[in-house]
Amino acid sequence: MKMMKSVLLLLVALMSTNLIYAQNADQEIKDLLESRDDQIKELMGPEGTEYSDVQRAELKEIINGIIDFEAMAKEALDDTYNTISEEQRNEFVDLFSTIVRDQSLNKLDIYRAKVTYTNITANGDQARVETLAELDDVRTPVNYEMEKNGDEWVITDMEIDDVSTAGSYNRQFQRIINQKGFDSLMNSLRKRADRA
Repeated sequence: MKMMKSVLLLLVALMSTNLIYAQNADQEIKDLLESRDDQIKELMGPEGTEYSDVQRAELKEIINGIIDFEAMAKEALDDTYNTISEEQRNEFVDLFSTIVRDQSLNKLDIYRAKVTYTNITANGDQARVETLAELDDVRTPVNYEMEKNGDEWVITDMEIDDVSTAGSYNRQFQRIINQKGFDSLMNSLRKRADRA
């Protein structure tokens, strides 16, 4: 009987510890994303503000600074990622991140949206964040898949209006690879990155 009681107490203690860790992780993630959002809004200034190249570069860094481009690129390339050389992987990740970073500045007004956190679920080193972004009376679900990388949380995928960034690129990339091969995809990405 004492053994059973000890096991139950141990289980309760472990569950409590996990719950406290999850709550701390939830708050840590929310603080990180809110801080990033505040930095972006402050740098953007009032609506109609013109941005210098220096401000645009700073915005690009803040917006993309917590994204794990390697994880997102691996997801976007899917099984092909494991079949290419390390040199090809490095170039692919570099091109992919250049394209995503540049696209993040296409519609800066979206970063003026009011963000409401509807759910944060941390499970070990993985987390899902669900938010609603409201701009001009339009509410858009914006969700993040996150991982703990060392001491920091990073974004590994984003869903905007239920469309995954990595998933969307995956469909594009697989179509090109299936029709024309990986080299053709790389040539296309090089051209896109050069235009950025």
